[in-house]
Amino acid sequence: MALMSRVGKRLRRIIQRPASVELTRYEALLPAVEEREPDCEKLSDAELTEAAAALREADSFGDTQLVELCALGREAARRGLGERAFDVQLLGTMGLLTGHIVQMQTGEGKTLAGALAAAGYALQGKRVHVISVNDYLARRDAEWMRPVYELLGVSVGWVEPSLSTEERRKSYAAEVCYGAVSEIGFDVLRDRLVTAEAELVQTKPEVAVVDEADSVLVDEARVPLVMAGSVDAGVADEEVANIVRRLRAGLHYETDPDGRNVWLTSAGASVVEKALGGVDLYEEAGSDRLAAVNVALHAHALLTRDVDYLVRDGKVQLINASRGRVAQLQRWPDGLQAAVEAKEQVAPSDHGEILDSITVQALIARYPQVAGMTGTAVAIAEQLREFYQLEVAVIPPNTPNVREDAPDRIFASPGHKLRAIVAEIRTVHDTGRPILVGTQDVAESEELAEKLAKAGLPCVVLNARNDAEEAAIIAEAGKYDTITVSTQMAGRGTDIRLGGADGADRERVAELGGLHVIGTARYPSSRLDDQLRGRAGRQGDPGSSVFFASLNDELVLANAPDVPDGIEADDETGEVTDQTAHRQINHAQRVAEGVDLEIHRNTWRYTRLIEHQRAELLTWRDEVLCTEAASELLAKAEQDRHAELAESLDEETQVRVCREILLFHLDQLWADHLAFLTDVRETIHLRAMARETPLDEFHRAAIPEFHKIRAEAEKRAAKALVEAEIAEDGVDLAKAGVRRPTSTWTYLVQDNPFDSDAEQALKKVRGLLRKKRS
Repeated sequence: MALMSRVGKRLRRIIQRPASVELTRYEALLPAVEEREPDCEKLSDAELTEAAAALREADSFGDTQLVELCALGREAARRGLGERAFDVQLLGTMGLLTGHIVQMQTGEGKTLAGALAAAGYALQGKRVHVISVNDYLARRDAEWMRPVYELLGVSVGWVEPSLSTEERRKSYAAEVCYGAVSEIGFDVLRDRLVTAEAELVQTKPEVAVVDEADSVLVDEARVPLVMAGSVDAGVADEEVANIVRRLRAGLHYETDPDGRNVWLTSAGASVVEKALGGVDLYEEAGSDRLAAVNVALHAHALLTRDVDYLVRDGKVQLINASRGRVAQLQRWPDGLQAAVEAKEQVAPSDHGEILDSITVQALIARYPQVAGMTGTAVAIAEQLREFYQLEVAVIPPNTPNVREDAPDRIFASPGHKLRAIVAEIRTVHDTGRPILVGTQDVAESEELAEKLAKAGLPCVVLNARNDAEEAAIIAEAGKYDTITVSTQMAGRGTDIRLGGADGADRERVAELGGLHVIGTARYPSSRLDDQLRGRAGRQGDPGSSVFFASLNDELVLANAPDVPDGIEADDETGEVTDQTAHRQINHAQRVAEGVDLEIHRNTWRYTRLIEHQRAELLTWRDEVLCTEAASELLAKAEQDRHAELAESLDEETQVRVCREILLFHLDQLWADHLAFLTDVRETIHLRAMARETPLDEFHRAAIPEFHKIRAEAEKRAAKALVEAEIAEDGVDLAKAGVRRPTSTWTYLVQDNPFDSDAEQALKKVRGLLRKKRS
């Protein structure tokens, strides 16, 4: 115990990060937990549950309760799972119960630590959401940990896309509910659109325990969750798509270095205008066609099949950039979605309007208490503090890490690098060691698999095409003689056991050196590199890792393309040993991390006002939803009509009709407000050229418009009430214009990057100048 304490303190001194929480207080409680162990072992199952129930009566949850929970939880895990929780797992539980993000290495048992913490919160009388990165992990962990929860007398459920409304309501009613961040977020959005209190599925948010916190709180935070409703069938501009398909990069259009903007050259504009029958794109009459050309050009030049999206089952399916997996039930905003569908010549999907949206930050902010766990928290400690007011507690490993991390191998070109990767795989595979190869995207994973097949090295490929088998594939990645090629961070949350899922060949694989991890390029974040490396060396297992890189990798070209002169490569292999090359790639990665942070920061800046406005409006919406406020309000506005309704309907129907009318117009006006704000944001940065602060200008435009919503909703509702036709069974709301969408879906919206106010404005202006002809 003393050794573990010294290791932990030394680790924190090495890290020297201000957000690393001191663990001494928690470590001091571990001997008391161990002292309780013999007594807990003597309890019957019923007595164990009764002892846990006694914690519900405690006036507070201090050190005494932490010790009791950990002791009872350790025994519940031993009986329910056949696992005795390590001291480090109990440290993690204590860190979570005191509101921290705990960093625990891969394979150290975060799932159990999180379950014990969730049970601890539940025993304090609080409802807990355990938020994960995907639906599979949510269901797996809820079912896996159920025996522990049952022994502690805590109810547990989970939510996933396949559940009915009633099943969701039952899951959220449990004391602990597991769910993917997107699924829980979309349930929040759906609840914001109900017209009767009984239709709500979620309970009041109290505690969030976030699994894979770095992915949820940082990677996913750049993608707002958006709910849209159907309006009519989408119409793709096939003519424009066919014209754009023939344009050539460099001649007809250009892109900026970071691949976020594209514009027509003078030559390109001439070609397009001629193909469209002589229209002038830059005159007012041609503005609609210019918008269609720009969005088609974006789809053509900036979005790549098998990198940004797949075409499967006759549909365009988006790939989540942070996970390399298909983003289920998600799409781009309509114009871009239709443009990509036209590009790929698939049937257009329905057109819709945005009904509501929520960022991950706003979703998490709904919970009065938040905690989380991940293997790489220190790297994002500053962001966790800035955006979530959370501190990091670094939990030392139960067994020292003996993984061997080799220096990066750098090559002059991607071709040289690919040949070296295949050679490395052959060399290691000849020994029988299992190999896990992490690639950047679907296209790269399939190209490598093809090269390996030609070299007589069969592999298992895991990417967005077969993500349904993700857990099963990754669980076998440690099997003798196995090569697994995967995009991004495959199977997070699934252990890679040496010898395969059953560990049958564990000793054989361990003697050979364990799992060998290969990265085919450095990721945009060192944190993602560390996550891939961390798949090897689980709980003191032997293992190794090496990353391959090229000076022409996308990371370098996009973030540090000006490679210094004088870097020489081996004539035969193309390998570069000059340390300048290593510094260049490290620099490119730091630049990419800075860009990602700025994206996150600006998403937060621009959505704070929107979330504040939404919260204010929701307070009124909840009042309308749960009381007779709408009926009372409309009675004052339209006394005669209200009296007529009172004569024709019984009172309950009258209240319902007034409520539905007012809620419809309130929701519609909020959707209109979001559309207005989107238009403002798309042009706001041009105002920087006039030395105005874009954020201030955004607020100046958004605030007055918001304050019009409530009065306008009341006005429209009163008008609809007058126009509504009274039928025998109530009121024909459809004839009064109260028509809600027949279906809803979710959007994947990569928020505007806003590199910097001035730089973004300059990019826009440069694009406009290129479009203008002399």
